[in-house]
Amino acid sequence: MLEMRDVTKLFGASRALDGVTLSLRAGEAHALIGENGAGKSTLMKVLSGVYRPNAGTMTLDGLRYEPRGPRDAIKAGVAMIYQELTLAPHLSVEANIMLGREQSSFGFVKRGEHRRVVRRVLDLLEHPEISPTAAVGSLSVGARQLVEVGRALARDARVIVFDEPTSSLTRRDAERLFEVIDRLKTSGLCVVYISHFFEEVRRLAERFTVLRDGRTVGGGLVAESSQASMIAMMVGRTLDSLFPRGERRRGDAVLELNALSGMTLPRSAGLALHRGEVLGVAGLVGAGRTEMLRAVYGLDAVRGGVIRVAGAEVRAPSPRGGIARGLGFLSEDRKGEGLALTMSIEENVTATALGRHARWGWLRLRSRREAARRWSARLGVKSSGPTQAVGSLSGGNQQKVALARLLHQEADVLLLDEPTKGVDIASKAEIYRLIDELARQGRAVLMVSSYLPELLGVCDRVAVMARGRLGPARRVEDWTEHAIMEEATVGLDPVAASGDR
Repeated sequence: MLEMRDVTKLFGASRALDGVTLSLRAGEAHALIGENGAGKSTLMKVLSGVYRPNAGTMTLDGLRYEPRGPRDAIKAGVAMIYQELTLAPHLSVEANIMLGREQSSFGFVKRGEHRRVVRRVLDLLEHPEISPTAAVGSLSVGARQLVEVGRALARDARVIVFDEPTSSLTRRDAERLFEVIDRLKTSGLCVVYISHFFEEVRRLAERFTVLRDGRTVGGGLVAESSQASMIAMMVGRTLDSLFPRGERRRGDAVLELNALSGMTLPRSAGLALHRGEVLGVAGLVGAGRTEMLRAVYGLDAVRGGVIRVAGAEVRAPSPRGGIARGLGFLSEDRKGEGLALTMSIEENVTATALGRHARWGWLRLRSRREAARRWSARLGVKSSGPTQAVGSLSGGNQQKVALARLLHQEADVLLLDEPTKGVDIASKAEIYRLIDELARQGRAVLMVSSYLPELLGVCDRVAVMARGRLGPARRVEDWTEHAIMEEATVGLDPVAASGDR
């Protein structure tokens, strides 16, 4: 259906794409995989008309395809569904689906025709429960994702690109999306699926293409390729172990929670985190895991319970006080609150410990820059240098900068909320190695994750939170993915158990 051949895209002297070739067939899902910064998003922006290539050709149904902008791509039947949804939350489902494609007569919108188109689309998606009149902002994230798909179908899209679509979805919403994609393939559409999760690639895609450093380096049939071989193509080498684990020696308890409760969540959380260990917290979206970390760090108000750090009770938690006590917090929302995207790498890395680069009230810029350069080298941050704006880095490199800040701060207790969210497999392996190294050094790590394989692979103990209450932590050897999910859904009604709360 669509072919991209020898596509090249330059940004100044930098080659974001260097002769990439991609072939897509009708009725199949094609996985596009690679590390952060490999060129996947740039290639899809060329496909969807956001960028014009400097060289190369594209054909759609055998005809030359040269979109001069997104409008041309949409008219040709190419739709892009980004990781961060592009919906108007204050408008209705109907208005969002028909946005840019409104039908009118003598200046008046033909609402009856709109309603017929939207109902047809929702029926095609097999989700008639989504009301055309409902405000998009009132819908769950999963339902909003389906509205994005509906908008593409209303525009008669033949090629739909999904860029990391499940990064903010619950398990149940993700499965609903997969079912929709299966139906799109059956109806003859072509789906391009970008994801860092190999289980999703195996669930959906028939073929895959790997990009590395802006080039096509491999591909093939998903069913005939192992995960190890895919990873080797992505990173250019074989990863010895995705979950490294050295000898860890558990020491004294450094963080203790007793019946901790927030204004809404958590309802009751108790744990003892020891030096030299990684304690994982599992649970469904909305169970209260993030709220627990934020309460410990002082970002959310505490209603009751006790927090002790190194044996001393914390009566009024605050981020400033937490930093002074050796706490370091990594937010799951790195773009919204975890990083200052318009500021440089060096400014972000040193933000919570500027004092060590000051003398007599003056900031020593050379000292700060050298510190940022050292941490960037240690964590393998790919950049043009410490003065580069963090917002221009790939997601994986942004996450490394956020972690570098905690290391520069010399945090003794690390509160990590979804530390590998939106990160490619090679960067995940590096982050896992770093966590293991910190634990072996005697640091304490409290880690929230929705990705069960990493909890079981990285942690020494795991506790499960359900409906705001944290269960007892047990050795990781005593858990399975199935057992964790059973614990996470115990006592919940069917809706809550689906992860929609």
